[in-house]
Amino acid sequence: MPELPEVEGVVRELVPAVEGKTIERVKLSETIFTSWGAGKQCIVKNMDPNLFEEVMQGMKINRITRRSKYIYFHIEKGVDRYLFVNHLGMTGAWFVVKSLSEIGEGKFRKHVHAIFYLTTGELLVYSDIRRFGEMRFMTKIEEHPPLLQMAPEPFEDDACDYFLNKCELPKYQNKPIKEVIMDGQVISGCGNIYATESLFKMGIHPARKTNRISRKRKIELFEVIRAILLESIERGGSTISDYRNINGEAGSMQHRLKMYGKKNCPTCGTLTKSLVIGGRTSVYCPKCQH
Repeated sequence: MPELPEVEGVVRELVPAVEGKTIERVKLSETIFTSWGAGKQCIVKNMDPNLFEEVMQGMKINRITRRSKYIYFHIEKGVDRYLFVNHLGMTGAWFVVKSLSEIGEGKFRKHVHAIFYLTTGELLVYSDIRRFGEMRFMTKIEEHPPLLQMAPEPFEDDACDYFLNKCELPKYQNKPIKEVIMDGQVISGCGNIYATESLFKMGIHPARKTNRISRKRKIELFEVIRAILLESIERGGSTISDYRNINGEAGSMQHRLKMYGKKNCPTCGTLTKSLVIGGRTSVYCPKCQH
């Protein structure tokens, strides 16, 4: 799943490519319409696909920003302003092309689910192989409460104090630290990859209870998380399977990962172990992490 650095990379590519441009019309995939007909909501959430295509017509893309793992398209029509929010899910990807044939990899061309035809003649294309991504059109952010519950951006001045205060709450004290730092209401944008890397660097076992880690160590852990996220942003994110930026390019942070997906510890050579924490597989070194 794309985490904060990967989503930041997509936003940085989208901004110069489509900001200030107008959507002439939108075409959604048959899969989306079929899912809605079956009583499900595939990709497009809380709005009938026909209505989504209609309301997006003529929208100007004013700004594109990132909040945690979400992409915010700030759009307007006339004097009315709206928010179009996208979560990439496991395999979502955006492309800006003249034609679908310009999308290099066949698996992305095969799973195109939304084409935004721009008045400039370009196509803003959303592809999603596993279809876990989300698109939401909103008149105000309060229409999707989870967006209001996210922790501050990890690069903000108050983010560490926020993290420390959350750790003191009874609901988090007895949880494994790995589960806590992957919770978007505690730290924004830190998923499995960067949580694994941060805990390895700190020598902390992923199942260690949060209340068994000192305040000093928690501060150090937060600083490590922030540093690793920043490094990944600089390197274009981690391409583990299906993450691509809008040019179809992969990131390079995966070549810097020390523990995620590794069979042997790079420090001591010990065979790594894994366990499931918070629904995600956690890889760790049984010798270096306590």
